[in-house]
Amino acid sequence: MNCHEAARHLPGYLDGAIETPAESGLREHLASCHECHGQAERYRMMSRALANLTPVPVPSDLAVKIRIQVSKATPWSMWTHHLRIRASLIFSNILAPIAIPATGGVLTALGVFVLILQNMLVGVPIGAMAGVVANDQPTNIVQPAYLETLGPIPAPTFEDSLTLETTVNRQGQAVNYRIISGPRDSDAQRQIDQLMLLSKFRPLLNDGLPADGGHVVLTFNPAIRVRG
Repeated sequence: MNCHEAARHLPGYLDGAIETPAESGLREHLASCHECHGQAERYRMMSRALANLTPVPVPSDLAVKIRIQVSKATPWSMWTHHLRIRASLIFSNILAPIAIPATGGVLTALGVFVLILQNMLVGVPIGAMAGVVANDQPTNIVQPAYLETLGPIPAPTFEDSLTLETTVNRQGQAVNYRIISGPRDSDAQRQIDQLMLLSKFRPLLNDGLPADGGHVVLTFNPAIRVRG
């Protein structure tokens, strides 16, 4: 038994109100723990002091006073019950007669509005009602990134064809690239680094707003440079 368990069983131990296994464990703990033993002695001194106190007589009219105070207090449940009854009476006597004509008036106004709208739309082309406009271009929610201008440096020259995938941020700058195929030597990477640093891209558009994470595929070959 540890000190925490001993402190929990001390009051019952002094009163003889704990079970035998707990009592024996507590007795062994008190024999080895000086702090808990001192706490038990303080409990005994307090018990003796309380036993010597003179009992205070109970007033003869205490029960009557308690009943009077209880009768004066209004229980919360009774108050809420009265409030519900009062609200129900107000709705039945005042709001219900007003609500029925008001509902009828709203429905009537809605029906008149529908009739007027139908008369106004007579002769309107179906395409205009559907929002179709000639030569209208659909608006894409997500529009991919693409290359606008290559960096103002001499075009890189490679012996073999080079294809790379560039990652573009929302400012239209290349932040990373991955060589898909082609030379991977240090000279080729140096040329690619210079080119990507000075190139300008149109960023990925999400709901019309620039966003990070656009990808552009660029292809270069010894004879022709292809923009992806």
